[in-house]
Amino acid sequence: MLKETGQSTVEYALISAAFLALIIGLGLLWRSVASGEFEDHAVLSASHHIQSSAVGGCVDVLLY
Repeated sequence: MLKETGQSTVEYALISAAFLALIIGLGLLWRSVASGEFEDHAVLSASHHIQSSAVGGCVDVLLY
């Protein structure tokens, strides 16, 4: 019987650690979305970044 109580403690510790890692990961994801890092990365990674002028938009359309 003594071994079974230790097993449940280990299982609880493993589940608690996984849940804590999930909460921390979601918090970091929320923080990077809120700060605009995803939008900045998407703009920098875009293959055809349209300039703020009409010429840049026309060049992008023609190159497509």
